[in-house]
Amino acid sequence: MSTTKPLKLETIRALLAKAEDPRTPEAEAELARKRAFEMMAKYGVEQAMLNDADPASDAPADRMIVLDNPWAMERVRLINRIALALGCQLIHLGRDGNGPSRRVHVFGYASDLQRAELLYTSLLLQMNGGLAAQTVPMGDGARAWRRSWLLGFINRVGNRIEEAERGAREQAGGETTATGRSAALVLADRKSVVEQNYRQAYPRARTGGRTTMTGTGYGAGWVAGSRADIGGKRIGPTSAGSIAP
Repeated sequence: MSTTKPLKLETIRALLAKAEDPRTPEAEAELARKRAFEMMAKYGVEQAMLNDADPASDAPADRMIVLDNPWAMERVRLINRIALALGCQLIHLGRDGNGPSRRVHVFGYASDLQRAELLYTSLLLQMNGGLAAQTVPMGDGARAWRRSWLLGFINRVGNRIEEAERGAREQAGGETTATGRSAALVLADRKSVVEQNYRQAYPRARTGGRTTMTGTGYGAGWVAGSRADIGGKRIGPTSAGSIAP
């Protein structure tokens, strides 16, 4: 496993580099993005299956992460959608001290936490870049429009990640681990462990309320989220306790 993991990540990196190259025709770029994300989702299932036979290969963990401004709350929503799709649990702890930054605490298996950070880092860069390129329509409040654009982007990429993860799980439906357990059972057990750890740490945690918005940029953000590369750009280490663009 020590060689397989880096090779797979290198392949994903190469696919994404092709997709990001402006000289690559759009049709080829889209195929590269799609393949990269499929590989990332399949990698998550593979790690879970390997872990069932070798518990030391992956273990439950948690990370406290600081999300800075601008749009700190929207960053919370982005990482929450990613974390939930990848089998993790997240709680928003509010402001980090007296500043505008926000703190979240994420629970999951180490390999899934790594995938969540990789995707968050990639999508945050794309989200910020996409928003910066927008022109607010005449007559719309700039902040409200931009926030609605961000929500459209976040919801669309969140749906895409969930769809790909579901596809990877279905593809592995007939597989069994070295111990004879099915992929569905292994993944269900992992989800249960993560949920238990989360509830032990925050027994009074409640589900967040419904998001409201007043801007009209949601549709444009949704379209941008449909084009976003969800395979995990710039795979590499991130600073401990903080994720920033």
